[in-house]
Amino acid sequence: MTRILLLLLLLGGRTPAAYTQTHAEAQIQYLIRAVAESGCEFDRNGERYPADKAAEHLELKYARGKRYADSPEAFIEHLASNSSWTGEPYLMICGAEVTPAGEWLMTKLEAIAPR
Repeated sequence: MTRILLLLLLLGGRTPAAYTQTHAEAQIQYLIRAVAESGCEFDRNGERYPADKAAEHLELKYARGKRYADSPEAFIEHLASNSSWTGEPYLMICGAEVTPAGEWLMTKLEAIAPR
């Protein structure tokens, strides 16, 4: 019992599940900011968008589809890798380098949360 109380105190009164969800949300927001600050273009359904517009799009998808994104990995897989309308993969275009958005985002996630 005392271990549980100590753990709750360390988590600021939040339950471990609430802490985990807050941590996941912070990581997802980090990924969206990484897109916004990337300076890359974002290819969505064959049309290119600047990084800030790409981030706005991902933020909207996240706001509407949070139930599919209970972790940053789920966010990448279910919301940020391809178009929910066409199924076409999103692409990050950074100079001459073209990378699938899901792969680009996983690289960013692994930089802050190594496995």
